[in-house]
Amino acid sequence: MFFQYTKKIITSIILFIFYFEFGLIFFIIQPIEKEENLKINLPRKPIFRVRDTFQTIITAYSSNVFECDNSPCITANGFNVCEHDVEDTVAINSLKLGTKIRIPSVFGNRVFIVRDRTNKRFQKRLDIWMKNRKDAIKFGVKRANVEIVDVF
Repeated sequence: MFFQYTKKIITSIILFIFYFEFGLIFFIIQPIEKEENLKINLPRKPIFRVRDTFQTIITAYSSNVFECDNSPCITANGFNVCEHDVEDTVAINSLKLGTKIRIPSVFGNRVFIVRDRTNKRFQKRLDIWMKNRKDAIKFGVKRANVEIVDVF
């Protein structure tokens, strides 16, 4: 017999105990409570607070000596993008290192972190780090709104 409640299932187990000395048969019904863990671990949706918005030109770069200096994997703040291997690093001169940004029209809710600087001749450009050069070239040049965000 099964009785279902919100987070508990009460099951009844029938135990047959035969007691032959007295010739009696006892039926014992013993309810056992089991708490079923119904939690599903879904990834938590990040909560954003937009602090500021600006429009800029967006390009992409990769870690090679043609686009960077002689240590192409190390960003301006000392972070190794090649070891990290996640495309969440951007280079821009007008924001503090460590600032978190979003580019909703191009990347949706994906959050990027300012870890690098662009060449001085590109003061108003945002450069997104990509793992390989072909993807960076394919990305091209875009103009989009950038949101400076706090992530909770």
